[in-house]
Order: sequence, then C-alpha cells, then structure tokens
Amino acid sequence: MVKTHVVIAAAIVLACAGAAAAQPYALKAPIATKPAFLTTVGQSADIEMVKVLLDRSAVPYKANAQAKAGDLAASGAKTLVVVLGGSTKGLGAAGISADAEIERAKALFAEAKKLGMTVIGVHVGGEARRGQLSDTFIKAAVPACQYLVVVADGDKDGFFTKLAGAAIPMDKVERMSKAVEPLQKAFK
Repeated sequence: MVKTHVVIAAAIVLACAGAAAAQPYALKAPIATKPAFLTTVGQSADIEMVKVLLDRSAVPYKANAQAKAGDLAASGAKTLVVVLGGSTKGLGAAGISADAEIERAKALFAEAKKLGMTVIGVHVGGEARRGQLSDTFIKAAVPACQYLVVVADGDKDGFFTKLAGAAIPMDKVERMSKAVEPLQKAFK
C-alpha cells in the first residue's frame, strides 16, 4: 500500500515537472519571416545580447544600432527586431538626444509598416534597464510591435503588460537566455 502511494506521488511529481518545463507561449504561430534587421530604440548596449539570442535562434540578421528608415529596404530583411531600453551612455556615444532617438524610431516603424515588415520588440535588460528614460522609449516603440519578448522582472510593475494589452502577444521569460525559444517560435 505504501509502495503504491509512493509510485503515485512520484508520477504526479514527474507530470507536474513536465508540465512546468513546457511553457505555454502567448504567440501561437510564427508571425515573422527571415532574415531580420536588428536595431535598438534607446541605444541600449543590450543589442549585443540580442545578437547572441538571434544567433542561438538560428535567425539570420543584419544589425545597426543607429539604423535609419532608408536602411530597411536596402537590407532585404522581412522582420524588424527592436531592442527596447534606453541608455544615456549609449545616446551620448551615438551623439543623439532622446527626442532625436524617438523620431528615428518613429521613422523606422513607419518604413517597416510601408515595407510590410513584422516588428518584434525585445526587452532583455530586466528591471535594471527600466526607468524614466527607458520607459519613454518603450512607450514609443511597443505600439508598433506585433510581438514582444520580455524578461519577466522588467515587467514587475505590469508596464509592458499594460502597453501590450490584448492586442500584442507578449511572452515573458524568467531570464535572458530563455528568450531563445520564443524567438525561434516567432520565425517561420
């Protein structure tokens, strides 16, 4: 009798562990086409981390942190991936003001829409890459996105959830390395 209870308990634990390992994603089917064009909205150094994630996801891409709208058509990319997060250091190094960065982003999004590109927003910096400056860029970018991948602690306050609403599917991952799978699933 005790053996039977132990076997049943072990089976329940294994079933629960298996269910926990298979994360259900908000994005139910791929929406993006390869190759991608990678840029940042806010000049965050997190673009370097997203390059690694795209490499691991086997998504070919071209990257330019300071891309202009005209760069999109010439790239041949079908999807625009934007890294969301501001950096005063990055803006300074790029020689661009926050207002000019927002205008650059708006022009990029308008051109992406004109070209029929899918836009994916990625926030991997978590809580450390949030704050007034980052939030300004995030607010400007999220409405242009068709999908978001966000490190969960960057949405502790529900900021991304509120911006995405019901219209933009968003997948939250526990840490940056876990963003590989939802990125892979986003591309056809």
